Amino acid sequence: MLQRVACWLTVASLIPFTSAFAQTAAKAKATTPEIAYEIAPNFFKLPQGLYLGEALGIATNSKGHVFVYTRSGETRLFEFDQSGNYVRELGQGLYGFSFAHSVRVDAQDNIWAVDEGTNMIIKFNPEGRVTMVLGRRPDPVAQLLAVPGTGGFTGANKPYSFSRQTDVAWDPAGNIFVSDGYDDARVVKFDKNGRFVKSVGTRGNGPLQFNTPHSIAVDAKGLVYVADRGNARVQVLDNDLNFKAIYDTVGNPWAVCVSGGPHQYLYASNSWPDAGDSRNASTTGEVYKMELDGTILARFGKAGKAPKELSTLHQMDCRNPDEIFSAEINNWRAQKIILRPQAKMTTQTK
Repeated sequence: MLQRVACWLTVASLIPFTSAFAQTAAKAKATTPEIAYEIAPNFFKLPQGLYLGEALGIATNSKGHVFVYTRSGETRLFEFDQSGNYVRELGQGLYGFSFAHSVRVDAQDNIWAVDEGTNMIIKFNPEGRVTMVLGRRPDPVAQLLAVPGTGGFTGANKPYSFSRQTDVAWDPAGNIFVSDGYDDARVVKFDKNGRFVKSVGTRGNGPLQFNTPHSIAVDAKGLVYVADRGNARVQVLDNDLNFKAIYDTVGNPWAVCVSGGPHQYLYASNSWPDAGDSRNASTTGEVYKMELDGTILARFGKAGKAPKELSTLHQMDCRNPDEIFSAEINNWRAQKIILRPQAKMTTQTK
């Protein structure tokens, strides 16, 4: 009986899951010029016998070091230096590590790992010690029927609990913003000390409604950009989580990031779906470079498994707007992408 119940729960949970992620061709693709780009070959150098599995998260710190959060035999977080040489592993065997989703680095070079399997966000200081946790891993007895990657929508909206949260970001004052996530449909704001401030969002497709808020970024003015993946749009909120705008021309945004520098850009990835189905390759795989007001400037990338192609770009880092680091699920790899915006760009219809 228990086996039949577990099977029914799994099948039932997949019904909204599949419909939520129908891939949408980007409205802007045909008229958007392409940025010339190249890939730094063999940039990441792991020690003998150590491998990346599915690369889910990637982020850089102020020194140019790169952090890659990966699912393999277990969830692991690796650090590389600015030349791609392996430095160390953080959090090995940590109770909060189960099913990696994203990693970010804040303005003080603290490293934040977002683990959807444990419903936890773990903050490491630059030395690699845990200094804060948000959320709580469900007790093992409550996970007997839980399968990572599945689960039904809850809409629980609990102040200090998540349900498969996806990403984290900060404003200039250090306030913390979380996209939550697969089993909830909201954005949560905490202060810099982790105290709950506010949350907004319900399941749906109207303003301040979400269908898998999958990635989040904040600009220098404190505006919040949410990759509303299942609704094929980016939603923009103000610092108090009031609705500001919708950008709905760039397909399904799996990943968003806001660049550093005095002139910030918004990047959004219309990623190739998880299954890597080649029938979607012509309408997915590209990344859009945008002004913060939603004006699309250019795009780069295409779906595939070869060099200079992207297979389920799950997270990207754009601290330097001309150097994009990508974490890809299907290709089991991370890449350093060097943009050449000064090179001649072309407009193609595909």
